[in-house]
Amino acid sequence: MPKLLSSFLYAGLFAAVLLPGRAAGQSASQSAGQPAGQSAGQFYLKLHEKAIVVDTHNDVLTTATLNGMDIETDLTGKTHSDLARFKKGGVDVQVFSIFCDDHYGVGSAFREAIREIDSLYAIAARNPDKMEMVTNPAGLEQAVKHHRLAAMMGVEGGHMIEDRMDYLDSFYRRGVRYLTLTWNNSTPWATSAMDETSKAFTVTPYGLTDEGKAIVKRMNQLGIMVDLSHVGERTFWDAIHTTTKPVICSHSSVYALCPVFRNLKDDQIKAVGANGGVVQVNFYSGFLDSNYAPRMTRFLLRHKSEMDSLNAAKAPNYVINEFLSKKYPRESDSLRAPLSLLMDHIDYLVRLIGADHVGLGSDFDGIESPPQQLDDVTTYPLITRELLKRGYKPADIEKILGGNFIRVFKANSDGKVVP
Repeated sequence: MPKLLSSFLYAGLFAAVLLPGRAAGQSASQSAGQPAGQSAGQFYLKLHEKAIVVDTHNDVLTTATLNGMDIETDLTGKTHSDLARFKKGGVDVQVFSIFCDDHYGVGSAFREAIREIDSLYAIAARNPDKMEMVTNPAGLEQAVKHHRLAAMMGVEGGHMIEDRMDYLDSFYRRGVRYLTLTWNNSTPWATSAMDETSKAFTVTPYGLTDEGKAIVKRMNQLGIMVDLSHVGERTFWDAIHTTTKPVICSHSSVYALCPVFRNLKDDQIKAVGANGGVVQVNFYSGFLDSNYAPRMTRFLLRHKSEMDSLNAAKAPNYVINEFLSKKYPRESDSLRAPLSLLMDHIDYLVRLIGADHVGLGSDFDGIESPPQQLDDVTTYPLITRELLKRGYKPADIEKILGGNFIRVFKANSDGKVVP
């Protein structure tokens, strides 16, 4: 979901070096194995169609649930996503975020999550020719084989288990296959990146408690992937040292390129690679472009009276940003990060930990500002095009587009217990 803006200083872009596997003087199309006589346009579209494209984080289910919209209909201009547009963009596997914010707690958060889960199952039941619910790798392969959207679920925030292990087990039985240990709000057993960065606590220890470590171990047993997006650094390291299975960071980008609290530092990125996990790059302009925050601040100040009214109504910051961005689309479009910066984050990760550990976690419908050109889920082929232009080999592109996530999904599914 959307995150509070940060005004950290810009860290600077990395120096350009040749990507692995591309020889000096060799064109991008040659290094990528483009068949002779086939146009670049034809080749990137064919490669995108051939790959299994996985997006590990999309908030359209929450957006639709909250706003009374139906993703079975054409929501162009209202959302980034709907069923028809997933198909058009070549998305084969979508992990739908199950989300509620910190206004939900004990007695309400789990119930709200179940409501969203029920909604997704109902949508799938009404559209058996378009999508199917997937809970294991074999089901994923079957859905892709039959050209149906493989719908998976990840719970974005440990507060939704309400500190109860039996609720974690219930999520597994309902088909949830990853849990983000925290959202921006901490739990009694894990501290978030927002709270650790702001030093929100003076007494509560940071990181995972013994209960938090037991939750991670239970997730490993069940086959629920550990998602380390949103968590604080101490929580991150405690989880990395506790898990016995590869982790994911379902929607995070690179701190060295855009130093905000939600992005990953180099030592964290290297740890994910050493663990065998995957960092899925977030598309939010505020996590890609360090100049986005000051641009957004100036935009909000231009509409201060409306912002003040929304603040008075106690609207969360992400709701205010989204509301004003939709009300003033021309202004908000001018704030968006260039597509090249998203590709720079991918490049940085590949150079640091290799193409085996990078993926895509758009955060579509949970962000008010995706990069320029990536207007919605139909634009995914542009990423394939840009990867080819930067000299990536087709095999590595297929890994980044989805193969790496599938590997981690399989690794977490192996040897799981039946609750």
